[in-house]
Amino acid sequence: MVAVPTIPAPVVERRFWWLLAAGVVVLAAGLAGAWVMEHEGHIATGMNNEIVWGTPHVFAIFLIVAASGVLNVASVGTVFGRTEYKPYARLSGLLCVALLAGGLMVLMLDLGRPERVIVAATHYNFTSVFAWNVFLYTGMFAFTALYLWMMMERRMNRYAKPAGIAAFVWRFVLTTGTGTIFAFLVARQAYASAVLPPLFITMSLAWGTAVFMLVEAGFARWRGAPRAPEFQRRIARLLGIFVALALYLVAVYHLTNLYFAKQTAFERFILLDGGVYPWLFWAGYVLVGSVVPLALVWRAGVTERGALAAAALVTVGAFALLYVFIIGGQAFPLDIFPGYEVTSSFRDGQIAAYAPSLPEVLLGFGGVAAAFVIALVGVQVLDFMPDEGR
Repeated sequence: MVAVPTIPAPVVERRFWWLLAAGVVVLAAGLAGAWVMEHEGHIATGMNNEIVWGTPHVFAIFLIVAASGVLNVASVGTVFGRTEYKPYARLSGLLCVALLAGGLMVLMLDLGRPERVIVAATHYNFTSVFAWNVFLYTGMFAFTALYLWMMMERRMNRYAKPAGIAAFVWRFVLTTGTGTIFAFLVARQAYASAVLPPLFITMSLAWGTAVFMLVEAGFARWRGAPRAPEFQRRIARLLGIFVALALYLVAVYHLTNLYFAKQTAFERFILLDGGVYPWLFWAGYVLVGSVVPLALVWRAGVTERGALAAAALVTVGAFALLYVFIIGGQAFPLDIFPGYEVTSSFRDGQIAAYAPSLPEVLLGFGGVAAAFVIALVGVQVLDFMPDEGR
């Protein structure tokens, strides 16, 4: 550990209240955006009959996928026995719960009738992937809470590894389920690919690691907690491996699509002449979100500042990729009658237009704020930081 100046308890307390106030303000703005969408209808958003999953879904999917990946830090320590990761396992579990809660909040409030979640929770259609996810999400909460209990209660520490293995397996099942939502959506040319479940798993590892690095560094600065340079170098290299794997599988996904003649028009739209979508893909995801972070973390003598910059850029690239994947995938017209050109007053066969509205963006950031508030309060109330509770 590297020694840092001790911060007096009153200063830590004061910082906590300022951070909590900022998080609550953003959360309130997100709830206000949801209220506008609820009372004015989705006409207040940029969504339409062609694009039914908008910017809130970009935030929700990011938070849910990152929630699975952020638990990887705990898994490496508990399941694989790497002792240098074990002090960070509690914070890793807390962030998993916080990110999943924030993502589900956005998802529920974006549905237009959030009160009907009761129907989804009590009436199941097991031929639908969405019904499966009711169990996957609740299972993730349960397994992670059990895992945290085993780690934080000294009498139960001997059960931490079995609980960690269960959470480790379940988070892969959860992320597979999230990828399967799209993989089973055969009506859209952007989806319906067997590559998507493993792609979502690798993306979760990269994005979750990036989020953990940023949050841990921020909380350590807030509380004046010591940092471990060797751990920072290890997790930065691990981030580089995950980012490279995700980039590889994204390339496989697009190359697979290019192999099929029926997908050529879609790939040309996404990669070349689709307006904002190729720019976001090549500049936002490939360059800013992958190539630059890899250069930062794989260079000799990577610094803490460079590692955190790489983590921030990976997060930016994640949002760029999800925007292209979710919204760009819906913007491309449905191929309802293969081999025929379809035109009608319903804009069949035309590229759908979409621009995010303020309520959508506020709701998305509200989910991030909800995750932040949960993690902040958890760290303040219980022993989640590496230097505490040991």
